[in-house]
Amino acid sequence: MTGPAAAGPQGIRPGDLVVARNRKWDGSAHWVVPGQYLGEDEHGWWIFQGTDEFISRPGAALYTESDAVLLVPRHGDYVATFFDEQHPRGVEVYVDLAVQPDWTQIRPAVFEFHLVDMDLDVVRERERGVYIDDEDEFAEHRLAMKYPDDLVARVEGECSRIYSAVRDRCAPFNGIDTDWFGRGRS
Repeated sequence: MTGPAAAGPQGIRPGDLVVARNRKWDGSAHWVVPGQYLGEDEHGWWIFQGTDEFISRPGAALYTESDAVLLVPRHGDYVATFFDEQHPRGVEVYVDLAVQPDWTQIRPAVFEFHLVDMDLDVVRERERGVYIDDEDEFAEHRLAMKYPDDLVARVEGECSRIYSAVRDRCAPFNGIDTDWFGRGRS
């Protein structure tokens, strides 16, 4: 079972700056990643995150080594990042299980997208294939941050659904990101 439909950003236009701000269940900061809004389709809202962008989280900061497109889905408890062939570890898709999506307009042409990262990730790499990552972190944070039981069940169910969709290359994990990469690079 997936979460409720996400409300889309009001007034956003292609080319607008979108800063993705992730946090953990306890409110602590996680990744901050800038990007350029590309547009929307039946799956959700697409954001281009180019090579050499500065991204950070507490304890880590780096410049990206490959282009990526982020999908904020209309339905589901996740966000998906699709990487190009230049990714240094061969990651093709990295899906963060996440809840509480929210868009905020900061000023004209500048938006923030907020979410709560729920630890579990579904990853597809060229060499390793599809796998679930950070199950140990999810188990640890479940206790330490006191995840509600109904949320745990929802996230675990969504993780299973996303794993199958990524493994079986079902939309939106079936290559439709290629068009969005083209838009971001033009």
